[in-house]
Amino acid sequence: MNNGKTAQPVEYIHRSSLPGVDPDDDSLLVERAKQDLQAFGALYERHVGRIYTYIYYRTGNQQDAEDLTARTFHKALDHIKRYNNRGAPFSAWLYRIAHNLVANWHRDHSRRKELSLDGQVILAHAPSNPERQAEASEVREALLSAFKRLPSDRQQLLLLKFTEALPNAQIGEIMGRSEGAIKSLYHRTLIALREDLETRGLL
Repeated sequence: MNNGKTAQPVEYIHRSSLPGVDPDDDSLLVERAKQDLQAFGALYERHVGRIYTYIYYRTGNQQDAEDLTARTFHKALDHIKRYNNRGAPFSAWLYRIAHNLVANWHRDHSRRKELSLDGQVILAHAPSNPERQAEASEVREALLSAFKRLPSDRQQLLLLKFTEALPNAQIGEIMGRSEGAIKSLYHRTLIALREDLETRGLL
């Protein structure tokens, strides 16, 4: 039961246990998954945690994140036989599916649910000193507020960049933009965040 609080992302297994499969290489496993459900299960284990975390931060709700994660992998399973490796990681294909499902989810809601980042992206550890802890909390809240004021595509970019630590090229695959466009958007996003904080006297 949720008890009214937004739950945190749960931990998942990320590694494949199939014999003869490199745990850092998806290409062989993807080809096997086109005929072998167990191989797809191994792909699921490798990627479900990161896909869930991405969706969770885009929706801010555990139940919706779990539902959309399941739908992402169901959709991937339905289309795995038509998947062609064009040089991008298999995970980029999964993120693209998740991105489209989340976009549809937002369209289906009359108002966006507030992202519940709980400081995990911006601030990993709060200082123990009470005065510094209060100051850090104020900075964290300011950053989260500035983040929430960004357009959805810029929020998504920051999540992929910092939460998932993806390179610009892979982010471009997921968001349907060139690597150059992602670099430009990232630069403009950082400027917008700085200007937002400066306007509020926080920088």
